[in-house]
Amino acid sequence: MSRPRTTPGPVPSAPRNAPDTPRSAPRDGLGTGPGSSGDARDGGARDHAPWTAFGSDLHLDLTGRRAAGAGLRAALEDALREAVQDGRLAPGTRLPSSRALGEDLGIARNTVVEAYGQLTAEGWLGARPGSGTTVAERAAPRPAGRPAAVRADRRPTGRHDLLAGRPDLSLFPRSAWLASARRALAVAPHDAFDYGSPLGRIELRRALSDYLARVRGVRTDPDRLLVCAGFGQGLGLLAAALRGRGAGRIAVEGYGLPPQREVLRAAGLDLAPLPLDSHGARTDLLDGPGGGGGGADRLGAVLLTPAHQFPTGAALAADRRAAAVRWARERDGYVIEDDYDGEFRYDRQPLGAMQALDPDRVVYGGTAAKSLAPGLRLAWLALPDELVEPVARLKALADTMSPVTDQLTFAELITSGRYDRHVRRCRLHYRRRRDLLVTALAERAPQVRVTGIAAGLHAVLQLPPGSRPEAELLERARAAGLVLTGLDWYRAGPDAERALGLPAPENRSGAAPDTAPNAAPALVVGYATPPDHAFPAALDALCGILRES
Repeated sequence: MSRPRTTPGPVPSAPRNAPDTPRSAPRDGLGTGPGSSGDARDGGARDHAPWTAFGSDLHLDLTGRRAAGAGLRAALEDALREAVQDGRLAPGTRLPSSRALGEDLGIARNTVVEAYGQLTAEGWLGARPGSGTTVAERAAPRPAGRPAAVRADRRPTGRHDLLAGRPDLSLFPRSAWLASARRALAVAPHDAFDYGSPLGRIELRRALSDYLARVRGVRTDPDRLLVCAGFGQGLGLLAAALRGRGAGRIAVEGYGLPPQREVLRAAGLDLAPLPLDSHGARTDLLDGPGGGGGGADRLGAVLLTPAHQFPTGAALAADRRAAAVRWARERDGYVIEDDYDGEFRYDRQPLGAMQALDPDRVVYGGTAAKSLAPGLRLAWLALPDELVEPVARLKALADTMSPVTDQLTFAELITSGRYDRHVRRCRLHYRRRRDLLVTALAERAPQVRVTGIAAGLHAVLQLPPGSRPEAELLERARAAGLVLTGLDWYRAGPDAERALGLPAPENRSGAAPDTAPNAAPALVVGYATPPDHAFPAALDALCGILRES
């Protein structure tokens, strides 16, 4: 079994026979290694394999401590103690034997034995006969003045996760993905693993071009497709490109994902939210008083979820699709179509992509986050000709290109037919989940109305007037172990609609009651996330708080 190797300075020393390594070198741990000279007892030159033949690295920097006047043993103790304190040596890590560490550092074995003994006595290390020396299990206090680490995952936790936006991860097609990966890697050319086009691997762009035309009616070709690390990245690239074309504002739906709005603002675009009703976003208002500004105030695009409005669940009516495309043609603007769950319609064939109405004015965005898993970070944009070059240039600046192996695997998954079979399986699974939710509410909380079309991975539950306030309902949900959000969290803001010069919401006719500012509370429930064994208990907890609403 290979043992950890150590290097005494910031840069590993060269092998003994390297042409630029002197035959005589200090033997006090100052940048020494197995090629150092000296007698056998003190770690001089020996006939053994160079350090490059050993296992994992253990970086110990004795140089600065020796230069500051510390003795060799004290310098070694300090270096090991610091490595344990700052977490580089985790509890349970097995250290090299005293002989191996002495050889690697070019110091006497007895010096290492004494240093190990001192740190064991202090509680930093542990030693048992026959088990070697390991880092002791102990609580390492955070050094004074160092802030606590910020938790990257800010999702709230609870017994029942009903947050919208994630699929049932237990459905990920592990066997199909593995088979596709093996096939893809076996046939991939060597240059597939080199730096490539920022648009993405041609194998995936060809597969997506055929798939999207067949399943979603998208009109594109591989040269106009760009693979990105999630739709969020794609949206950021588009926003930056639009800003570069002189756009100052972008229209968004009055309810939508707050992180998407943050991405747009970060690119320097002001937001002009559109009101919603049961037919989707009011795109007929794009030509309103605030929709045709010029210069820095120019409205350059509109972001829509036409197949299944997120989160309210409405499908964008045909006349409103046509109105958005007409606005884009007349005002030199663009429609950004976020088709986040277009494959999952349960009551009828899904509506085709809006992009087919005008591929030169509609940017189509798709993702594997719902059909496979968000952790893959696989999404794509079907771009108009005029946006291909600026968006590809921004992608190259952002991260050069998306990872190759997942692109090759996904391309094989699509072309083999495994992806179609997986999506059909998921569609049946999520339809059953939604049916269970609707049935449970009808039986145990009949006052609650499920709004929107039968599609996607979430539903909006509209409570009747006079119900408890949304904040109180959410607090009760947390107490019951439920993790979910209220509809108000997705709202663009109380003054949002004024950005297009519209009248105040309470004076405007045609607003749907479930999105009016003073409407009864509504909850957004993601029914896809819990695994099968946990879903009945999640439904019980949900119906329990709704019964008492």
